[in-house]
Amino acid sequence: MTELEKYYNKFNEDKRLTRRHGNVEFITSMKYIQKYLEKIPDAKILDVGAGTGRYSIALAEEGYDVTAVELVKYNLGILKSKRSSVKAFQGNALKLSRFGENIFDMTLLFGPMYHLYCLEDKVTALREAVRVTKEGGTILVAYCMNEYCVITHAFKENCAKECRQNGKLTEDFHSVSEEKDLYDYVRIEDIDMVNQAAGGVERLQIIAADGAADYLRSVLNAMDEETYQLFIQYHLATCERQDLIGASAHTVDILRKIPKV
Repeated sequence: MTELEKYYNKFNEDKRLTRRHGNVEFITSMKYIQKYLEKIPDAKILDVGAGTGRYSIALAEEGYDVTAVELVKYNLGILKSKRSSVKAFQGNALKLSRFGENIFDMTLLFGPMYHLYCLEDKVTALREAVRVTKEGGTILVAYCMNEYCVITHAFKENCAKECRQNGKLTEDFHSVSEEKDLYDYVRIEDIDMVNQAAGGVERLQIIAADGAADYLRSVLNAMDEETYQLFIQYHLATCERQDLIGASAHTVDILRKIPKV
């Protein structure tokens, strides 16, 4: 069993996305999924790295034809136990050989990039997502952001000096991850590099999926419901602002597969 599997055997992803900070991410991501599916009522969607099915099942309940791929057997078992119309398979984002080319109207990569530690693997995952997506179709790719990691781990946990000494933080404060760290963190320029190397895509938008929500977990939990709804309104009003995106915990890069001439 890999370290990633051990981690997700204990981590409750469903619970994370229903807590107040995680719900901000879910609401935001669903808003943009629905935006790009607005004119495709019978869309076929592939959810790669589907976890326990938070997005897959919600989209299936809206009437879409949803296929889910999940690496971790434990998560896949929970997804299948929910008895939805989602077609769920075990698989790896780096090799979607089960599927042919140009099959899906939309492909979601909402987990894999968190756990791929080199540019080559990220490019491979994006290329596979592009391959199975129809020409003109949409690919939404989620990333964990570097500054969130530096602020909440290196400084908030008072280990910045240690991270610099052991090579986990570069001179310009870019985090350096390896498999045992479970998560990889990027900056916008890293995302741009992945897109350029993968080829065949153009950016439609890049958004802050949760903005400040993850920094404010305890604050959000203590809010009355009316104030929490105001925070969600604030976040949705600002999540496209480019001056805020790099500090978000998560971003979603929204791409279009360029049709062949």
